[in-house]
Amino acid sequence: MNLFHNFWDYFIPGLTTGSMYAVIAIGYTLVYGVLQLINFAHSEVFMMGGFGSLVVLSELAPQSPHGFNSVVWVIVGMIAGALVGALTAFGLEKAAYKPLRKRNAPKLVFLISAIGASFFLYNLAGKLWGRNPVPMPELYTNGEVFSVFGTPVKITQLIIIGSAVAMMIGLDMVVNRTKMGAGIRAVAQDAETAGLMGVDIDKIISRTFIIGGLLGGAAGFLYGFGISGQVWFTVGFLPGIKAFAAAVLGGIGNIRGAMLGGLLLGIVENLSSPLFGTQWIDVTAFVILILVLMFRPTGIMGERLGRSA
Repeated sequence: MNLFHNFWDYFIPGLTTGSMYAVIAIGYTLVYGVLQLINFAHSEVFMMGGFGSLVVLSELAPQSPHGFNSVVWVIVGMIAGALVGALTAFGLEKAAYKPLRKRNAPKLVFLISAIGASFFLYNLAGKLWGRNPVPMPELYTNGEVFSVFGTPVKITQLIIIGSAVAMMIGLDMVVNRTKMGAGIRAVAQDAETAGLMGVDIDKIISRTFIIGGLLGGAAGFLYGFGISGQVWFTVGFLPGIKAFAAAVLGGIGNIRGAMLGGLLLGIVENLSSPLFGTQWIDVTAFVILILVLMFRPTGIMGERLGRSA
C-alpha cells in the first residue's frame, strides 16, 4: 500500500502540522483550565499574530535576505507575531471576559461573548488588510537540510518543529517550576481558595491569556510563512478548530495532553491522506473529535490543570 512505502513522506509533514496544532491547542487548554471556558476567539489571536508579523516584516525586512540575516528575520517575525498575539489576547480578556466575570455571568454568556469577539476580530482584519490572501515576505530559500529514510526534511519543517518543541518545553517549565505557574495551577484547581490564600486571580487570568496569546501569535507567524505562505482574515478558522479538537483529544485542561493531542492529530490526518484521499484530511480531525467525545470525554490524558489537578 502507498502508505507503507512512503510512510515518512506523510509522517514528517504530519509532525510539522501537528506541532502547529499543539502550540495553538495550548492556548485553548490554558484558558479552559483557569476559567472553564472555551475561548473560541483564540483562532483570531492566531490570525492577528500572522498579520502582525506580516506588517513588521513587510516594513523592516530586506528583499530576499540570506544566511544569518534570514535567521534574524525569522526570529523578528516570530517575536512580532507573539507580541501581537499577546496584546490581542490581553485585550480580549479585558473587553470580552473580565466584565462578565465581575457580574458572575453564566457560562453561556461567556461563550456568546467569545463568538462575538471572534466575529469582530476577523472582520476588523478584513477591513484593515482586505479580504484576499496577502503573501508573506520570503525570508530564505526552503532547501533540504537532511533526509530521514530518504524523505527530505526542509528548512521550513525544521523551523516549525524546533520552534514548537522549544515553546512547549518552555511553557511546561513555566507552569511547573515558577511562582507564576504555581498561581495558574492554584487558580485552575480552586479559584476561591487561591484568592483566600492571597493569589491575585485577575492578574493570573490576564497572564494566562497573555501566555496563550504569545504562543498563538507565534504559531500564526509560523503558519503564514512556513505552511500557507500567506495570511488572510479567516486564516485562523480551520487551524483553530483542529487545535481545539487536538486539545479535546489530549484532554482539555491538560497542557501536556494538548501537546500530545496536537502531534497525534497532525500525524494521523496526514497518514490518512493516502488511505482516504487528500480531500478527507480535514474531516479526519472532526471524526477523531467525535470518537473521543463518545468513548473518552476527558481525552487521552484527562483534565489536569483544571479542577481535578
